Amino acid sequence: MDTMDVLYARRTIRKFTQEPIPKQILTRIVEVARLSPAAMNKQPLRFLVIDDPDLCAQVFPYTHWARSLGPAGTPGEGERPTAYILILVETEMEGPWTAHDVGAAAQTIMVAAQNHRIGTCWMASIDRKALGELLGIPGKYRLDTLVSMGYPDERSVYEDEQGDVTYYKDDQGTMHIPKRRLEDILWYNQIQEEG
Repeated sequence: MDTMDVLYARRTIRKFTQEPIPKQILTRIVEVARLSPAAMNKQPLRFLVIDDPDLCAQVFPYTHWARSLGPAGTPGEGERPTAYILILVETEMEGPWTAHDVGAAAQTIMVAAQNHRIGTCWMASIDRKALGELLGIPGKYRLDTLVSMGYPDERSVYEDEQGDVTYYKDDQGTMHIPKRRLEDILWYNQIQEEG
C-alpha cells in the first residue's frame, strides 16, 4: 500500500473484532517505532506489548474511551482491543523534548498498524498508577500513553468541519471525524488570516 494511502486511511478505531494480531506483526510495528525520531538521539522510550487475552481484559478497565460519545464510545464485550502497546519513558533519560519523541513513536505505531489494516486508538486517558501496579512496571519507567489495537469492527470517516470539530456517530454507527479544511490551516510564505 502506498504511504499516502495508509496515512489517509488511518482513523481512530474504538471497536475491534476479536481476531488476534500475530506476534510477528506486533514486533514489526515496534521495530519501526524504535526508528522514529528522538531528540538528541537519546532514545528514552521503551515499549511494552500486551497481547495475552486475559491480560488485555485486565488492562481494559484502566482505559477511558471517547467520553463525548457516552457509552457508545466504549467498546463492549466482544469489541475490545486484542493488543496494547504501552509507551514507557526511562525517566533518567527523559528530557525537555521527550513528549515529541512519544508523539513520533505513537504516530509511527498507528501508521504501521494501518499498513496491516489494524485499527488503533492512541490513549492518554488511562489510570497510570493502577496499570503500573498491574503490569509490574518498575519505578524507573513512566507510563506515558498506550495504543489500543485490533482489527477494526467499525467504520470511521473524516469530513470537513462545518463550525464544530466534535466527532459523532450516525444512526448506522459510522464514526464521523470533522477535520478543519485545508484552506483554513495552510499558508505559504506568510500568515494570511482573515479580518
